[in-house]
Amino acid sequence: MNSDSYPSAAQRNDVSERQISGVSPLHTLRFEQLKESDPEMYDIFKSSMGLEGIRQELFRLLIEREMKLFSYDCEMESMERANSLHCIRVLKNIFSRRNERRSGHSTLYHVVELAREDVEEIQKDRRSLFLELYMLSRGSLSKADMPIERAPDFMDQDGREGAQIRSNFLDVMAKRCEDRMKSYISGLDPSVVKHREGSKHRILELLGGDADDWNDFKWHHRNVFSDSSLISEIVDLTEDERAAIDLAVENDLPFGITPYYLSLFDRDSSRKWDHAVRAQVIPPLSYVNAVLSPKVHGPEDLDFMKEGQTSPIDLVTRRYPMIAILKPYNTCAQICVYCQRNWEIDNVTGTYQAMAPRESIDQAIQWFREHPGVTEVLMTGGDPALMDDEILVDLLQEISDIEHVSRIRIGTRLPVVLPMRFTDHLVDTLGRFHHPPQQDLCIVTHFEHPYEITPEAVKVVKDLRMNGLAIYNQQVFTIENSRRFETAATRMLLKQIGVDPYYTFNTKGKEETSWYRVPISRIMQEREEEARLLPGLSRTDEPVFNIPALGKNHLRAWQNHDLIMISPRGERIYEFYPWEKNITTAPTYTYTDVPILDYLERLHARGEDIEEYRSIWYYF
Repeated sequence: MNSDSYPSAAQRNDVSERQISGVSPLHTLRFEQLKESDPEMYDIFKSSMGLEGIRQELFRLLIEREMKLFSYDCEMESMERANSLHCIRVLKNIFSRRNERRSGHSTLYHVVELAREDVEEIQKDRRSLFLELYMLSRGSLSKADMPIERAPDFMDQDGREGAQIRSNFLDVMAKRCEDRMKSYISGLDPSVVKHREGSKHRILELLGGDADDWNDFKWHHRNVFSDSSLISEIVDLTEDERAAIDLAVENDLPFGITPYYLSLFDRDSSRKWDHAVRAQVIPPLSYVNAVLSPKVHGPEDLDFMKEGQTSPIDLVTRRYPMIAILKPYNTCAQICVYCQRNWEIDNVTGTYQAMAPRESIDQAIQWFREHPGVTEVLMTGGDPALMDDEILVDLLQEISDIEHVSRIRIGTRLPVVLPMRFTDHLVDTLGRFHHPPQQDLCIVTHFEHPYEITPEAVKVVKDLRMNGLAIYNQQVFTIENSRRFETAATRMLLKQIGVDPYYTFNTKGKEETSWYRVPISRIMQEREEEARLLPGLSRTDEPVFNIPALGKNHLRAWQNHDLIMISPRGERIYEFYPWEKNITTAPTYTYTDVPILDYLERLHARGEDIEEYRSIWYYF
């Protein structure tokens, strides 16, 4: 595969549809296609035996295939063999009675149903299920047909000649990576900067502001946009965008866009370049309708991470032994649609109700004093950087005076959405709380896409680093930044401006945010096939899944989770093991993912060539 395989983002509009392993997910699917690739498994499913008889025959077949892979005579290529063993393991899992009980589904039952249906074409709502089985069966036979490029055999060459062959091959890989990353325009591109300057002037004219106002974060906070009519005077809105905004505002769902962040929007509503920016703050209609659903009886129903069960006292959340969260301020400059805590927030303005009561803060600080095992405090919210300087400084002083606290993190998205908050005075003040080795103060922020990285954000990062503070980034992996090398481009640019990639979060499995969700297999594919090509210092982030009440689970380690079932809709069902596995007992967590086929269809609709993603089926 050469660099021409990766057209620019502007060109990816007329990509022809290709086939994956002889089957196109976007074409008609027939159960007979399994017969062509795996006649033995096909015959078992088509037999007249009862369900348990079919189960026994399937296990016999899989064990037989497994034994061949372990035999002395097995000469299969090592990576293909490893993938075959993984596929066999997953097939055993999804045919397991224990996992049927655990998941509440039976892949076996529904596949047998498919096999016995007398239909020409598999129904749309079962295509994902069939494709999962089809890909797994091919994998178990070492027919995965993954797009693995054969590397030149340089080890058999003499010294320098072999090194040059290898270096030339790596040049091709580097160019392919670089070309694709360059297809994603950043907010530092001169044409983008110029366009946004025009948006800034239109906003100032609309609001009656001037340059001094623009540099005043309080002016931005006072003038947060929450009216679709006003927003549409600056940028075009689609009918769905306008309807979603209006419905959210009418029903008091938290919504708002800072003037600065609105200036990052493109004028037209095509979402060609600003898709990640718009999606960050404009909720899909599906989200608004889900939150307003009769099934949601109160804010607690939206508490995906079970903060109520992990808060030993008001304003404190604790999931780990040596770090806990302090939440003194209960709103943000604007609301990220998929935020795990937006159920706690009333709105994005009105600081009078955002600040926690002094009594509650005092009790929370006392809690930290009484728990010497907690050596690190993450101050988040809401966005604590919105607090007045005096209040923020007093709070930092109280925390830093606790002898056993050696590090304070400030979790804030203001470098992205309101960079003018970081005045010279604030930056200098924050620097005074960073005095290693006794105490470390650092910033944890949340850039989602290169389009959010602006000259203003670069200045904030530079100023903070000049005062000794480290800045880390937590990215949420969504449909908006999951195309090939899109997150890689974000990592590289962040590291270049002085921000260290820290975590890449799988989008939380909240029903109302399903529009944003990406299959776990894609984040694992991204890590292996894209992030791995970058220099080590640019890929310091770890892909993680947040288990409600328990916390982060590292996705790269198979021992931390298991794929145990496929639902009738083709959703992978995982069993996640808690981070303290092998240390103490804790419950596992069952999670239903979004179907891979649904994701590929969405990519195709955005102009992506799904052939480039075909190995996604083999990340478990």
